[in-house]
Amino acid sequence: MRFQQLGEVLTYVAICRVEMATLYSRLKTNADSTRVKMMLEYFQQHQRGVATKLEIYIESAPKKVLNAWYKDICFEDFIKKCHDTVLTANMSEGDVLELHLYLDNLLMDLLQETAGHSSVGIAGMLNQLVRVERIRQQRLVHSCIRMDDI
Repeated sequence: MRFQQLGEVLTYVAICRVEMATLYSRLKTNADSTRVKMMLEYFQQHQRGVATKLEIYIESAPKKVLNAWYKDICFEDFIKKCHDTVLTANMSEGDVLELHLYLDNLLMDLLQETAGHSSVGIAGMLNQLVRVERIRQQRLVHSCIRMDDI
């Protein structure tokens, strides 16, 4: 996929977050473990929340920012990756966490790459967004580790 404007990148990331939520919902119906189902439910809600916040930002952001032009911002077909992902019914919490981190990192990497091609102001905004997501990700991993201890 090739992006030309920041608004396109952000809209695509929001759509990808919804696709992740849909993936987690699909995996939840196949999961055997109650703990795995709880994790998938949490991930699903989290992704929908992130997508909603991003959509609100897109609606309120200055058009000048959203219309910033880019050259050579390419990204693999994330939505196809979500559609093609399958885990077995006996998936573990570790399998689910690993999948989530992999997908989450792909989207954060896209935002960081976009920041690298941006003006200082836009780069700062994108880097701040990635920083907040990385902190959330660290908290999530710590919470999952504590869940294993129970």
